[in-house]
Amino acid sequence: MAGETTRDMTQGSPVKLILGFAMPMLLGLLFQQFYSMVDTIIVGKWLGVDSLAAVGSTGSINFMIIGFCMGVCSGFAIPVAQRFGSKDYVSLRKFVANSVWVSAVLAIVMTVVVCLLCMSILRFMKTPENIIDEAYAYIFVIFLGIPVTYLYNLLSGIIRSLGDSKTPVYFLILSSIINIVLDIVSIGFLHMGVAGPAWATVISQGISGLLCLVYMHRKFEILHLQKNEWKLDWHYVQNLLFMGIPMGLQYSITAIGSVILQTAVNGLGSSAVAAVTAGGKVSMFFCCPFDALGGTIATYAGQNVGAKKPERINSGIRAAVIIGFIYSVAACAVLVLFGETIALLFLDADEIVILSRVHKFVMVNSAFYMALTLVNVVRFCIQGMGFSVFAILAGVCEMIARAIMGFGLVPLLGFDAVCFANPLAWVMADAFLIPAYIICWRKLKRIFGETPGGSTVSAAD
Repeated sequence: MAGETTRDMTQGSPVKLILGFAMPMLLGLLFQQFYSMVDTIIVGKWLGVDSLAAVGSTGSINFMIIGFCMGVCSGFAIPVAQRFGSKDYVSLRKFVANSVWVSAVLAIVMTVVVCLLCMSILRFMKTPENIIDEAYAYIFVIFLGIPVTYLYNLLSGIIRSLGDSKTPVYFLILSSIINIVLDIVSIGFLHMGVAGPAWATVISQGISGLLCLVYMHRKFEILHLQKNEWKLDWHYVQNLLFMGIPMGLQYSITAIGSVILQTAVNGLGSSAVAAVTAGGKVSMFFCCPFDALGGTIATYAGQNVGAKKPERINSGIRAAVIIGFIYSVAACAVLVLFGETIALLFLDADEIVILSRVHKFVMVNSAFYMALTLVNVVRFCIQGMGFSVFAILAGVCEMIARAIMGFGLVPLLGFDAVCFANPLAWVMADAFLIPAYIICWRKLKRIFGETPGGSTVSAAD
């Protein structure tokens, strides 16, 4: 009944399963970052440094709001993965239906609130006056697209929870191509300024979401909901909120630290903002494998919780960490040697000071990629196991670290402190997550030992 498009991750080699699942996700993330980089390249090259800084100055608030949406949707997919692992397809469908209702309400409320407060937030962040209007033009459109953000991330999360990591990638590749074409048309021919790439992002993501919807209906028999399964059920809503809201808040709380840091960077002037924008784009591209490993281990852990196989969770997390560490060394070497050359994608060669800052930023960050491996793998594993509340506490650790740098050290040390903000956040998060994982794993062992065979256990139950 599960169908050929699903993948059972409760049996077989953890290394092969993780690599096989992560590679399509990585391809999708790379394409996502690719068209994000194209946005930045087009803005920087065609509209100038101030426009690049304007778009970059919205990065942290963008992450805070859109990251919340993505985190919530990832949380909603966890009960689906767990029920798939336990072969409880009726409950699986009810979770899917209730996640649709909850997502719709959250999308409407969030869109209205953040669009109304958009300019006030930018002023609170001390966005430089020479770029604030363009910053508003860009981020307002992105926030108008919150409903399509929910649409794509919820549906792609559900598809991945059933073991299919390839299909969302195909749709993302198509939307990436559409995004790039719309970027060129909106800026080069329609002269829409920074609003053009924003509309391109929203439209292309909406297309991806609709394609996921059509695919789910045609390919997944277990997702063909009966009329009675569409009924709003508080038990399922409560479970979804228990999983989704903490994961969303984890992104947002982490982003609060980024907002504080961005505010401090804004105080250093548009040149520093442009350097962080370009450096951030380079880093995000190289960090895609960590995100892919995180998304993979969440599904892997969720399915194995449903199947009541905690030892496989341990094996999976070890395999993912080793893979991440090997990649970390390679990525650091590339960025140390070629970081400034890569930055030329976004900036002209005569921007010598900014290029030097970008190189320093990516070198320092890449030196701590092993710490970032642990953040992504351990945190997403804990979330897949059902202990989403711990995600909030990990986010608090990252927020505190970035707040320390933003409030205390950036005004004193300038751009050098900005370079060490992310590494400090990752190290502080790891200091919490590693013992938290041990506690969660031992708790699951106790739960499985006390639960009769055949039932599904999650930390929310």
